[in-house]
Order: sequence, then C-alpha cells, then structure tokens
Amino acid sequence: MHYLSFDQEQLINLEYSLDREILRTNKAGSYLCTTLNGCNTRKYHGLLVSPIENFGGEKHVLLSSLDETVIQNEAEFNLAIHRYQGGSYEPKGHKYMRNFSFGNVPKITYRVGGVVITKERLLVEKEEQVLIRYTLEEARSATTLRLKPFLAFRNIHALSKANLFVNTKFENIENGIATRLYDGYPNLYLQTSKKADFVPVPDWYYNIEYLKELNRGYDYLEDLFVPGYFELPMEKGESVVFAAGLTESNPLGLKQRFTRESRKRGDRETFASSLEHAAKQFVVHKKNTAEIIAGFPWYGSITRQTFVSLPGLCLSLKDEKLCATILDSYLKYFNDGFFPDHIGSKELTYHSADTSLWFIWVVQHCYKTKGKPAVAWKTYGPAIKRILSGYKESKLGYIRMNKDGLIEAEKEKIALTWMDSYVNGNPVVQRAGLAVEVNALWFNAICFALDLADMAGDHEFIDEWKDMVEKVAHSFLNTFWSEGHGLLADVVKEGVPDWSVRPNMVIAVALDYTPLNKEQQKQVLSVAKKKLLTNRGLRSLSPDHLRYKGSVKGNPQERESAIHMGAVWPWLLPFFVEGYLKIHKKGGLPFVKQILESFEEEMTQHCVGTVSEMYEGNPPHQGKGAISQAWSVAGVSYAMKQIRNYHE
Repeated sequence: MHYLSFDQEQLINLEYSLDREILRTNKAGSYLCTTLNGCNTRKYHGLLVSPIENFGGEKHVLLSSLDETVIQNEAEFNLAIHRYQGGSYEPKGHKYMRNFSFGNVPKITYRVGGVVITKERLLVEKEEQVLIRYTLEEARSATTLRLKPFLAFRNIHALSKANLFVNTKFENIENGIATRLYDGYPNLYLQTSKKADFVPVPDWYYNIEYLKELNRGYDYLEDLFVPGYFELPMEKGESVVFAAGLTESNPLGLKQRFTRESRKRGDRETFASSLEHAAKQFVVHKKNTAEIIAGFPWYGSITRQTFVSLPGLCLSLKDEKLCATILDSYLKYFNDGFFPDHIGSKELTYHSADTSLWFIWVVQHCYKTKGKPAVAWKTYGPAIKRILSGYKESKLGYIRMNKDGLIEAEKEKIALTWMDSYVNGNPVVQRAGLAVEVNALWFNAICFALDLADMAGDHEFIDEWKDMVEKVAHSFLNTFWSEGHGLLADVVKEGVPDWSVRPNMVIAVALDYTPLNKEQQKQVLSVAKKKLLTNRGLRSLSPDHLRYKGSVKGNPQERESAIHMGAVWPWLLPFFVEGYLKIHKKGGLPFVKQILESFEEEMTQHCVGTVSEMYEGNPPHQGKGAISQAWSVAGVSYAMKQIRNYHE
C-alpha cells in the first residue's frame, strides 16, 4: 500500500471525499484540480486549467470534467459524480470507487460487478495537455468505455452560463475532435489512443453546483457544454489513453507519452518525498526565466512570497541553479531598489515594505550554501546596494528611513506588510509606521551586506554603511523592546507601540543578525510558544486579544477580517524553529521535532500531499485559503531541514 492512499469506506463517504482535493501542475502554469471522488466543488476545479495567451496569460478552465461510463450487456454504469442545484448528486459514480493510491501517478480503482477498471491522470510537463489512462483489469464479458467531456472555456474566477454564442461545431481529427467554444480561444484537441466513435450530441448541463463557492459566499451555479461522447471497446488487460490539450497529438504515441511522463514523477512514499513533490508544483519555467506560483488554485506570482519560499523550495528541489534563475527573473522588474508586488500584473505596483529585504535574505541563504563571497558580492552586490540606498534615500516616499535609522512605511488605505487583507477597500491590519519584522530584516540586511562586502574587499561600501549597525541596533531596542512586556512591539506609530502579541517579532529572533541579546530572544520565544504556537504554525494574533478571531469562515468579508486576526500561518514556523534551536541547541530538538511530525497527518487533509495557505486559529486547526501554498510547503521543508542538520 502506498504512503498516501484511501480506501472504499473513505471514498464513498461524501463528507470525507468531497473535503479532500488533489492537485497536479505542469511546470508551465497549467494545473489539474478536483476532489478525491472527482466531483468539482470549486469554480477553480478542472482537469485542464491553462493560461491563455490571448487573455493576458490568465488561467482558464477548458476541460472541466470527464464522465466515464462502463457498458456491459447493454447495462450502463456511470463512474462520474456531479452535484446539481439543491444538493442532488447525479450520477453517483463514487459508490464504485474501491481505492485511490498516490504513487508517482495517482490511481483510482473502480469495481462494477465483475469489471475492475483503473484510472490514472497526469499533466504533460511544460505542455498544455492532460493524459488519462484507463486500464481494464478484469472483465467477464465484452466491455465498452464511454467518455463524455464537460467543457467550460472561461476564466477561473468566472462561471459559464448557457448561451447562444457557443460554437457547437467541431473538426474531426485523427482519433478525436478539435473544438473551440468561443472566439479568442485556441482549439482544444480531444483524442484517444485507440480509434473511437465520436457521437455528436451537443447539449448543455444546467446548474452544476459548486459547494465550496456556495459556502464561501460566491456565485456557485454553472452550465457546462458537452459536445458529445466517445465510445470504444476494451479488452481485459488493455489500456487506452484519453488526451485533452492545446496541440494535436499522434494517437499512436499517447500510450508511450503517458509512460514517459509517469517516469518523470517521483514517488510519494514518505512525508519528506511528499513535500518535495509538492514543492515542484509551484515552479513555472518560461524562456530563460522561472517564477514561483504563490498558491493553487487561484494565485499567480507574489514577489514577497516567492523570496520567502526560495530557501525551502530550493532545498526540496535540490536544484542549485534554480534559485539564481528565479532571482534573476525577478530582478528584471527591479526599480529604485524595490520589487513589484506581482511581476505578472499589467500595471506594476510597489506596495511592499519588506520584499526587497527578503531578497537580501535569500542571497544570504545562497551564500551560506555556496560560500564564495567575492562571487556573491559581484553577482548581487549592485542590487543589494540599490536596495539599501532605496530605503535610506526614501525613493518611494511612503517607505523611508527616519532620523533614527529605522524604516517606517505608511500609505493611505494600503497595507505595506505581509498582513495585507482588505475589507471594503480598507486594510484589516494596516500596521502603518515602524513594523518590527521590517526593521529586523533591515538590520539583518545591513549587517550581512557589510560582512559580504568586507570579505569581497569593497571598502567604499563599508565606509558608507559601517556606522549604521550600531545606530539601527540601538534604535531598534529603544523602539520595540520592553522589559515589562518581555516581548517586542508589533508596530510603533508616532512613538506609540502596539503590544498585540503577533508572530512578526519571532522573525527578529531567527535572523542571523539581530539586535536582541540571548535573554531577549528567549523571552520573545517564550511568549510566542505560549500564545501563538500551534501544530500548524504560528497564530497571527494571540487568543487572549479582544479582536482575536479563531475561525476563518463566513462570507468573504468575514474571512478576510479573520485571516490576520488569529489564523495560523505555516510559513512562520521555520523562524520559530530556527530561533528555538538557536537558544536551546540540541535540547530543543524533541520539542520542535514533535511539532513538525504532527504535520504528517496534514498530508491526507484538505489537499492531499501538500500544505494549505493557512489554518484556523482554534483547534483542530482546519486548513483554509489556497489548498497548496508555496511558502507553507517551503516553511515546513526548511524547518525539517533545520532539525536534520542538528541531528547530523
């Protein structure tokens, strides 16, 4: 039995199987996502969801689902499942599911009377094509397989409705058809490895209901178009492959292509290998560039999260060149020492007080891995200098260095730190003024840059910046530290500190260069351990705060108001682990190891084999937000690496 597998009892239980999702990506921006039993519960679900160049590279659901029907002795058994308006399910193919195992390619086993048929799905690497292989394992009489494609052809954030503009025509191609529902889209090629009869029966299927969207307070009903169905006979032991993609294939090569692609996939036989597999799904390769998708299914690239993710993702991917390729890709958007919030936006915005400092932090990790200070300074020294000067000279105006050498950031109705949720156009937690993690990163950046410049022999830079270390350290402690509270203020505005217990202070402890002494670090971690730490990460606010919200539920406004007022964030966990081990050394290993090991059960929750964007602040800490988030996966991977390093 595989490390990740589900049995019949779990699969036929709708409450269980609908709540767990699966995800596959192709390293080029496309993904496959649905639930464990195949019933789509989100408008973001689909078997082929791809970026469409004509629509600005935004992702569109092309093939929403594919119904499979097994026909024997004129009896039909539909293996699919859809939910329609009012909560009715038709067909109810989940009752035929017997096993779902996640090896290198996930495999579903169905049993219908004397028929046993398996289904395996994968996306072709760096191509917009999904391959589905069906194998007839057992059959006592002649068997026919019918495949009915449900098409959407719409943006992932929208829903399709029956209309008169849909193009119902199709073109016959070898072993299939080519269809394009609307102008502006490319053709979708639907083909089978074995010659099949295509029966054109164009029709709309009305009011398919997406349960997750209903519960989240969004529009939740969709009409999907079915152009017809394929039918082909199968013999016992035979495999056939169905392909849906934006390029036409040679049907004779589909089986070989499936086998070739499956060999590229690593097995998920351990917790660590599951995280490594999840890490690969966020990388998008383009011509001579690469970027990180922040999370699936709805995020694009978020620059801050890319930089925070990189050390953990690169550890998982074991790719030394990838980090440099990604950094170089983002440097193309660099302006006056600052990075845009999203590199894929039509209009670039620079609303982040910390992203550029995270960039220096990534370079710091690369240097610790590779050494070679002269090479590191030659490669990234110019960017580091521009970043430090950009802050010092207040190039953006709303992000600036004050007279005490600290960084303050404020822009009306804009959240400039990672706590950037909004309700009705206003930040839930604006944190205007002096934010603790921004200034901790600022101090770390200056110290690292000076040390690297010293090893590389850049004395001019050293002369310019050397006096800043003592100044910033002194100002940091005077501004943020309080012996009476035994912690760091989260933000200080116009001299007034906010003593809300938030996790941002933990970053100041974990960084290689910190103004805090050992006793201060210990006190900060003690508070964080007592009030913020959970087995899924750190809470964004202490439960004893009046504004604490332990549940991320309700309409969009209610959820947005909760995600930074109590929700648990896994990406913060490695900073706690690093700080804790820095203080407690090997004596702290059993405690942090126990926390990380508890994440293993998450591999069978929310989205199988990966880590969610956030979790509810209250136990049992149910997964919320995006079902697979880059900096969450990276954070857990990096924390595990820290533990392994201490063991070694």
